[in-house]
Amino acid sequence: MTGDSELSRIGISLPKNLLDTFDDIINMRGYSSRSEGIRDAIRSYITYYQWMSDVKGERQGVITMVYDHEHRGLIQTLTEIQHEYMNVIQASLHSHVTHERCLEVILVRGDGGNLKAIAERLMAQKGVESVKLTTIPVKDRV
Repeated sequence: MTGDSELSRIGISLPKNLLDTFDDIINMRGYSSRSEGIRDAIRSYITYYQWMSDVKGERQGVITMVYDHEHRGLIQTLTEIQHEYMNVIQASLHSHVTHERCLEVILVRGDGGNLKAIAERLMAQKGVESVKLTTIPVKDRV
């Protein structure tokens, strides 16, 4: 047996609010089970990771990030990471979504590997809910 027909069982621990939100989404989308929703989410994650792995050459793009403003030490860490990448960060916009949650949009331009590296550094921080890197190649149109 190969591919999707060979199943493995796993156990995971999730915060209740995350699982409740996930259950709401899979019900709205019409999944028949949590397993089906989780498989779809993992496929999406793999596709996004593979797409990000292909970010090469001179690129321009945007990093969108949502994070917990009250997570201890996070603001300082995010600022330090951004200062390390000042050579590729063109501008940033910070928005207070709620008292705890913030949305940050960072315009970037440079080598795709550097853009991917900053996105992954930001993503790895505790208190960061999501990071999305979207880029396009920098080249003259023909």
